[in-house]
Amino acid sequence: MTGPAGVDPAAAVLIGVGQAAHRDRTAATPAAALIRTAAQRALDDTGAAAAVRARLRTVGVAHCLSWSATDPAATLAATLGAPAGRTLSTHPGGTAPLDLLHHTAAVIRAGDDQVTLLAGGEGIRALRAGLADDPETPDVPGAPQVLGTDRAPSHPAEERAGLYQPLNYYPLFENAIRAAGGWPGLRATDAPGIVPVAEHTSWLGDLWARFAQIAAANPYGCVDGDPPDAERITTPGPANRLIAHPYPKLLTANIAVDQAAAVLLCSAGTAAALGVPRDRWVFVAAGAGATDHWHVGERAHLHRSPAIASAGRAVLAAVGRGVDDLAHLDLYSCFPSAVQVAAAELGVDLDRRTPTVTGGLTFAGGPASSYTFHALAELTGRLRAGAPDDAALATAVGWFLTKHAVTVLTAAPPRTPFRYADVQGEVDATPRRRLTDGHRGEATVESWTATYDRDGEPSAAYASCLLPDGARALAGSTHPDTVTAVAQADPIGARVRLDGDGTFTI
Repeated sequence: MTGPAGVDPAAAVLIGVGQAAHRDRTAATPAAALIRTAAQRALDDTGAAAAVRARLRTVGVAHCLSWSATDPAATLAATLGAPAGRTLSTHPGGTAPLDLLHHTAAVIRAGDDQVTLLAGGEGIRALRAGLADDPETPDVPGAPQVLGTDRAPSHPAEERAGLYQPLNYYPLFENAIRAAGGWPGLRATDAPGIVPVAEHTSWLGDLWARFAQIAAANPYGCVDGDPPDAERITTPGPANRLIAHPYPKLLTANIAVDQAAAVLLCSAGTAAALGVPRDRWVFVAAGAGATDHWHVGERAHLHRSPAIASAGRAVLAAVGRGVDDLAHLDLYSCFPSAVQVAAAELGVDLDRRTPTVTGGLTFAGGPASSYTFHALAELTGRLRAGAPDDAALATAVGWFLTKHAVTVLTAAPPRTPFRYADVQGEVDATPRRRLTDGHRGEATVESWTATYDRDGEPSAAYASCLLPDGARALAGSTHPDTVTAVAQADPIGARVRLDGDGTFTI
């Protein structure tokens, strides 16, 4: 099978994209229905829907919290009337769309001449309204191949400290960034190396306000009316309660959405044979991924990610470009700390660029494991409409800055065939900090956060501490005196007492 002149017929190409969202807050749509709509729109987007559907043999659906089907991919294929023979699923986590994309591109490169549909979405508001399943989407049994890696996300010592969910960890990363001097360009005014809380929070508001501006132009996003400005984003109030210092609600991902997106891939040779117009093609040029040291407490620094650094170097080297040569970026944006860490490792200047094409997981929407499908759909549209040599990069994150994936898409055929770079060995060789469990005695706070109840009162405090020998200890407290002291101060650099059972006092 051959493609157009100068195009490798085995090149992996995106040929169709589709999105769907239910934005009416007085009603809801189940995930199954939204995913089916997005998939049908992706088929229509190819310009050769009938031929593409007839060649569809593989369907993959990212892990979904709000759809209880045994094999969502098999069910989706059946509802589309597609003769899918292979089905794919993923472990939970934000890397799921890129795990599916990279797997499919590698299979295409190995000689697969069929079409693959990849999709994902959530109907969280529908689930809360008791609409977990769609009566028009009957369950079709199956046994999908499950992609990606996963295991218990927290170390026992972290769990003993009360650390087990994103809202415990990402604020620790944020305060570690602030302790390290904040984003380049910020200047500390009261302590060497540490940016004051108010100054750092103001900068976060400015960054997230730029994300909100982009989301306001996204027809599938969550911004109704004027996008919030920096002051509104960072000021706690009834509609923007403080959740975990320094994050009020408008600095966190919004999972309460009914959204879905889908993409179609095949080889360039197959696309040509099916009559998909050349102006619909976008090339999957390179991919890479790895996990950082799995447990947060064992990472050398809380404000760094060797996995993003290695994966980014690999994909940029594969396409022969620097990050400033990329026309479009979408950095995974569950929390501001995730964006800052990725930008620092990739060399993205956040003062000059706003690295999102959707508006991010706060304002465009954060449908659990499926967000990056929306980024892929938006990037595909921009590459189709842009200059012939444009390229785009997307990142994805799972758990607590733990799992990472990076992909590069290009408007023009890549200079080399698609290659997935497994950089895990490179990441594993980076320094690892010893995590203590049960330490009793004094330690120095390197980062901290306080979580708040729905009335806006601090309810728990958490500290990441360093011992004199460089080991790390993590601790939490719900004692009113300690919680109040932590919430009212900035204890970075302070001495605390670890009580040997995962708690601390200050």
